Amino acid sequence: MQTATDQGQTLSDVASLSSVELQALLAEKDRLIAERDRAIADRDRAIAVKDRSLKEKDKLVKLLEEELRLAKQKRFGASSEKSSFQGDFFDEAELEQALSDVEQQLAEAGEPPRNKAPRKKRKGLSDKLPRIRVDLTLSDADKAGASRTFFTKVKEELDIVPAKAQVIEYWQEKAVFDDEHGGQRIAAAPRQPHPLGKCIASVSLLAYILVAKYADALPLYRLEKILGRYGGHISRTAMANWIIRLDDVFRPLINLLQEHQRGADYLQADETRIQVLKEDGKVATSDKWMWLVRGGPPDRPVVLFHYDASRSEDVPSRLLDGFTGVLQTDGYAGYNQACQDNPITRIGCWDHARRKFVEASKAAPAKRKGEKVSKADVAIGKLRKL
Repeated sequence: MQTATDQGQTLSDVASLSSVELQALLAEKDRLIAERDRAIADRDRAIAVKDRSLKEKDKLVKLLEEELRLAKQKRFGASSEKSSFQGDFFDEAELEQALSDVEQQLAEAGEPPRNKAPRKKRKGLSDKLPRIRVDLTLSDADKAGASRTFFTKVKEELDIVPAKAQVIEYWQEKAVFDDEHGGQRIAAAPRQPHPLGKCIASVSLLAYILVAKYADALPLYRLEKILGRYGGHISRTAMANWIIRLDDVFRPLINLLQEHQRGADYLQADETRIQVLKEDGKVATSDKWMWLVRGGPPDRPVVLFHYDASRSEDVPSRLLDGFTGVLQTDGYAGYNQACQDNPITRIGCWDHARRKFVEASKAAPAKRKGEKVSKADVAIGKLRKL
């Protein structure tokens, strides 16, 4: 700390300096101040860089924590994405019983009963179904002395006739004509055309096999046993050959259905992996693909399945060639080329969009009481209304 004498000495020293020396002293002072400012600025920049680095690290740590929670959930948790209340749709009987118990307890406590919504009247069985009348008659002793009798319908039951195997025998009538020269001519009744020509399976059996395999997902080996129980012993090899031969028969119909689809302005497309045992150039465990295209006029939609061993963009380019309108798919980039080559407007799928919010919600840390609902949960709530 300078004393008054020291300060006076300094001022006298400054006063004795020449103007040149004074300017040099002031310049040195400005230089020192500038160096100090630069040092402070460098320090602030270094602090800012460290702050940004710490924030990035914190962000990375939170991201890794979310990925770890999501990985644990995928491995050990439920894979379903359904909302918590969706299962209640199938617990109607249990819920009604629980409500009945609660109402009884409230009634015992003197609470007024709730206003029940009127029950919907159960629809009767379809009038388009064939009907068999069963008359329940009185005995002669029961109706002795009655002035008249009449019938009233008291009940309807839905009945299913189990499948049965039968053999259809075609007997062709033939006529022999004698001509004037002593020769003969035979005329035969025309035979109904069969899609496979010489085949022991009727058209109904072929339709049954196709529906069972492709609509009901019954493999041919299981279908072989089912038909065997009915007495129709058909090997799965024979059924497989019939299905393969029917591909050529149905090709014109498939082409017409594709034209029917492309005549509309809205299609849906997706692909799912399947395994095929014998595919040239691929092992049995490799992924092959079933491509699905759905669309057409709203009142007459068509669903077509197309098998291909590849998932390349060439497949949708071929399937969507000539289509003009709106295409709804997931986020797979294989549809990009088809949309670029054709005037197609591509839209997304809410189910796939919702999945990202569900994953974000599962990856988030557990919420504490009083914390705000996350943005992911808000989005899920809005999507739930759809």
